[in-house]
Amino acid sequence: MSSQTQSARMPLLFIGHGSPMNALADNGYTQMLANLGRDLPRPKAILVVSAHWVTKGTWFTGMKQPKTIHDFYGFPQALFDVQYPAPGAPVIADEARGLITGANIDAQEWGLDHGTWAVLKHMYPEAKIPVFQMSLDHMASPEEHFKRGEALRKLRDQGVLILGSGNLVHNLRTIAWDPSAPTHAWALEFDQWTKEKLESRDVKSLLLGANASEAARLSIPTPEHYLPLLTILGAADSKDDLKFEFEEMQNASISMRSLSLGRAG
Repeated sequence: MSSQTQSARMPLLFIGHGSPMNALADNGYTQMLANLGRDLPRPKAILVVSAHWVTKGTWFTGMKQPKTIHDFYGFPQALFDVQYPAPGAPVIADEARGLITGANIDAQEWGLDHGTWAVLKHMYPEAKIPVFQMSLDHMASPEEHFKRGEALRKLRDQGVLILGSGNLVHNLRTIAWDPSAPTHAWALEFDQWTKEKLESRDVKSLLLGANASEAARLSIPTPEHYLPLLTILGAADSKDDLKFEFEEMQNASISMRSLSLGRAG
């Protein structure tokens, strides 16, 4: 389907974003993102559930022109120079807020963090599509994050692309700075386990997350990079075909596994 054609229902994406340096890279991963941007129906707006915005309660960015946030340190200046000047989507953000009990609008504090712009920079480099973010509630359970996805499902019928940005395996304590370093055995084990549970649509097991095994506990030492997947799964239904768009491990302990649900072709 042409990217210029509006779909009756938008697909869902979960993208493993990895190191911020992927924003500047030209590799198989970034080429996959560019291909998605060309192949997907063009969204009316993009809602990103990023691992890098964790709050008390659920918040949506509601500003007209969100700022580009460089929420990292110790990287080259070229990365801090990146700007992603996409417009916001305050009207749709307010509608999304109304779908989740107790949710709030942030009209000035946050913006687009690197979990968002490092991905969208490759998908939609022109930065013309309105973008807004939803935060992760650090007080909420995995099941509650899944249910928030269910509540947001209707946005897909309005042309909103819902994108989860995180990593199925994300352990910075055991990272190797060489992107091609050999992967830890436990990281491979959990990445494969997650793939199998996704293929069988075993949501109950996936909700266990870091409690599933020792490999899971090492792969998800903190939950924020895993929770966006659960929100995306909540927004899916049984008719959505699963496709793994990218399968790779980076830096010994980061899974770049990326997937779509409900994508034609």
